[in-house]
Amino acid sequence: MTKRHPLLRFSLVATAAVMLLTGCSDNDDPAAAQSSANGKPEYPVTWRFALEEIEGSVQHLYAQQFREQIEALSGGKIEVDVFPYGSLGTSAQLTELARNGSVNLAFASPGHLADTVPETGLFNLHFLLPEEQEPARRLLEAPAFMSAFEPAYHNAGLQLLGFVPEGWMTWTANSPLRTPSDFQGLRFRTMTSETAAEAFRSYGADPVQTPFSQVYSDLQLGNIDGQSNPVFAIEEMGFHEVQNVMTMARASRFIASVVANEDWFAGLPSQEREWLQETIVQLSEEAWTIQEDLNKERLETILEQGGIRVVRLTEAERSAFREASLPARERFIELTGEKGQALIQQAMSISRD
Repeated sequence: MTKRHPLLRFSLVATAAVMLLTGCSDNDDPAAAQSSANGKPEYPVTWRFALEEIEGSVQHLYAQQFREQIEALSGGKIEVDVFPYGSLGTSAQLTELARNGSVNLAFASPGHLADTVPETGLFNLHFLLPEEQEPARRLLEAPAFMSAFEPAYHNAGLQLLGFVPEGWMTWTANSPLRTPSDFQGLRFRTMTSETAAEAFRSYGADPVQTPFSQVYSDLQLGNIDGQSNPVFAIEEMGFHEVQNVMTMARASRFIASVVANEDWFAGLPSQEREWLQETIVQLSEEAWTIQEDLNKERLETILEQGGIRVVRLTEAERSAFREASLPARERFIELTGEKGQALIQQAMSISRD
């Protein structure tokens, strides 16, 4: 039976929506609070929040809680419109919409963002971030770690608000991926950034940079041989229906960032900025629970459906991949210089704590 793919018809709708949003001038922006005669904002105002994932995803659940908390804190003065993936465009297009102010807030993942914010390529590297959840959380929330990224985001016209974990990246293919040699010649889908491709090129794979909305059909048609995503995304996009094996290597987590248009953020009234920052802080802990629960639930769904084998790598097998992954770190340092080297050292110092 052919799966009715959730993004099959998104292109035309997304294109029309992008044209509508980009056609708004700054003066027509409904998200900017209009000033009354006494100079105070007139409410309610609307914040537009664009997601890289479809309804029911980690990002969607996060955005729903974000909307609830913002609207509660503001007493209804701020309303949040959430745009799931498929309504506005590809991940790179969503970042551009945030950059030019057509949306106020967006998720931006390192899989594409590293092309314009090279430092975020750190999250595409394998076997680097802390494996245990608590050290990983400390790293992502550490002020010094966050501040190291902020200049690069500013250079791209974006305000970094926070990092959001979405779970371990799981590899799928039509055979187990137990050793780097299993990747030799494999047409493996990666996101568009150089560091995302280099991570799998280090194992001998042939990286193919395919838009998220096209991955299912390319797997089904044999245009690509495998891909990598968190379990929840594999299930909701049906990738497990057109692949035979899921390999859980625990090589990297999917870490997205929540960003805002830089000018919009700078122009927020102080009270609105406090509401925004308080909400981001409150959700930083809840995000870990959201992703953990959703990935567990979706794995159970996949196993109940059957038809795919789950392989968990041993520590010895992971060690072989860890060694093979080191050239990707060297490439990251080539792209980022001393800043990238410092970020690697920060991540490794937390891992050793």
